[in-house]
Amino acid sequence: MGSSEDHAYRLLNEYANGFMVSQVLFAACELGVFDLLAEAPGPLDVAAVAAGVGANAHGTELLLDICVSLKLLKVETRGGKAFYRNTELSSAYLTTVSPTSQCSMLKYMGRTSYRCWGHLADAVREGRNQYLETFGVPAEELFTAIYRSEGERLQFMLALQEVWSVNGRSVLTAFDLSVFPLMCDLGGGAGAVAKECMSLYPGCKVTVFDIPEVVWTAKQHFSFQEEEQIDFQEGDFFKDPLPEADLYILARILHDWADGKCSHLLERIYHSCKPGGGILVIESLLDEDRRGPLLTQLYSLNMLVQTEGQERTPTHYHMLLSSAGFRDFQFKKTGAIYDAILARK
Repeated sequence: MGSSEDHAYRLLNEYANGFMVSQVLFAACELGVFDLLAEAPGPLDVAAVAAGVGANAHGTELLLDICVSLKLLKVETRGGKAFYRNTELSSAYLTTVSPTSQCSMLKYMGRTSYRCWGHLADAVREGRNQYLETFGVPAEELFTAIYRSEGERLQFMLALQEVWSVNGRSVLTAFDLSVFPLMCDLGGGAGAVAKECMSLYPGCKVTVFDIPEVVWTAKQHFSFQEEEQIDFQEGDFFKDPLPEADLYILARILHDWADGKCSHLLERIYHSCKPGGGILVIESLLDEDRRGPLLTQLYSLNMLVQTEGQERTPTHYHMLLSSAGFRDFQFKKTGAIYDAILARK
């Protein structure tokens, strides 16, 4: 084959074997490899890592060496023996002690998202999520599907905490929110966005409104500093009265739902919103031609296999918000994974 054909074939194999790379990352997090190396006083050899994570020595060696190739670990040889340690990337994002850890999100993706993606072809054929086929949960019971158990609910809430530890500041400073002293984070989970709001805009008050099971888990498993005392209120934002607020925040909420449910929710928010108040939508925005960014396109496919929603373009969100009555539509691409939309009543 010629050079162009060689390149094409290599690219094909990179794509075809991409799931193996994901599984290496998921498995190393699941086993606790990065945490073990972070806690060790120095680099560890294969035997020490295998013993520390309770795994087979041969399998551990294969995993560690692939992590080196992926630049997740570094290796040095002393006396003919390999010793492994974390890279800056793994120290920052793959150890549970790091303030920017993404371990819970990666574990959630490995245990849940990855399994659903095994049914991607069926999801495309049928145009619906694959929770019934994957977990035995009816497609319409989205909350039940996402929170199949208390442990799964906690894992997902921890994952969202991690997402906003990295992405929260960029979306919450895209616009000046200091003009909204009373905020309500709808579907706000354990309050990660709420805490970031109070940090960035001292003096603001934030209410987190979520279903009873989520509020219970937040109070049981997440600690808050005195200055971070968030008002948690229980309810279903599709049917229960919404808390009073100057600004309603929807962070990674609308992408879960079809347009009809989005419109219903936005209309409810509009009627609850004070005159001059606003709504902040935080989502990963597609380009107007829907052909990028690639990560957002993949997220949209993920919405197909896991929810009933999709990622959308700014124009699509403009249509939904204006139909609900909102005006002064603005959006900002942050350059990070998530972007921000602000509209006013």
